[in-house]
Amino acid sequence: MSWNNSTDSSPLLEHNADLTARNTLALPGRAARYATITAVDQLAAAEFGATPRFILGGGSNLVLTGDFDGLVLHMAIPGRHLLKEDADAWYVEAGAGEDWPGFVQWTLARGWPGLENLSLIPGTVGAAPIQNIGAYGLEVAERLHSLTAYDFATGCLVAFGADDCRFGYRDSIFKQEGWHRSGRFAITAVCFRLPKAWVASCRYGDLAAELAARGKAAPDPRDIADAVIALRRRKLPDPAEIPNAGSFFHNPVVDAATAARLAAAHPGLPCYPQADGWVKLAAGWLIEQAGWKGRRLGPIGMYEKQALVLVNHGGGDGPAVKRAMAAVQADVAARFGIDLVPEPVFL
Repeated sequence: MSWNNSTDSSPLLEHNADLTARNTLALPGRAARYATITAVDQLAAAEFGATPRFILGGGSNLVLTGDFDGLVLHMAIPGRHLLKEDADAWYVEAGAGEDWPGFVQWTLARGWPGLENLSLIPGTVGAAPIQNIGAYGLEVAERLHSLTAYDFATGCLVAFGADDCRFGYRDSIFKQEGWHRSGRFAITAVCFRLPKAWVASCRYGDLAAELAARGKAAPDPRDIADAVIALRRRKLPDPAEIPNAGSFFHNPVVDAATAARLAAAHPGLPCYPQADGWVKLAAGWLIEQAGWKGRRLGPIGMYEKQALVLVNHGGGDGPAVKRAMAAVQADVAARFGIDLVPEPVFL
């Protein structure tokens, strides 16, 4: 099975579309025009060449700041299949609109492990490379083989290898070049390389502890997926119950001297040395120590079980999110001298 590459029908173009239910923070806003894309050739429609344009996935990494006087294209191209395999790996391809958690479970059910650490991350397959999603010791960049994107500037499909994507921490060329904001490229499909010589990745502290508590000294891929899912469900709210955009701030990365100074001044500060000599700090810990765990500013606040997650308790809008974000950033900067950077895209 593969996604639709052609179709006889054009997507319905909706005017003055309500976006409230199309972002997981449930923030109000409307788009002047909106269309759901279910096949690649629909992107060539003349009306979709207009700007401003915004490419929407699952809306799980989005702060809607108000109305958008432009075109929103919701990428919903379906399909997933084994593209090929060789002696070393399976190459599994999926349409951009595939649900990410469902796709991970599908690969595991077919005996193609490698994405289990990324279980239950909300969003779509097509959005995963833009943010270079990561969790529990793994980033999507480590498994991505290639992707295909439609270039509105040329009207052609373009192939990107993993190196072409210029992946960084929660970053890619699609963010670095502002392409996501401008809507120049719409990712249509992504191919993942899943090594046959599977090695468990359990170095992340919380994951190792969860596996130990479950008595899994030699975990298989399903054990890791189940542990990750249990951890995420305990720590993170379901957007259907409490609107949120997941982890809201980047974990800051500082030089070793700064990390040592902060650790000496603040015992218990989680520090994670990186291969390049820099040190990653836990943003959630910094936010909690600054007094924001479970605290609200109007309808917006940081989640009571995980201070890194910004939630909408009802009635919040884009400006309210910006006010709460700025207040958290100011308090963390005042206490630790660290500037927190938000993860979501602001529209």
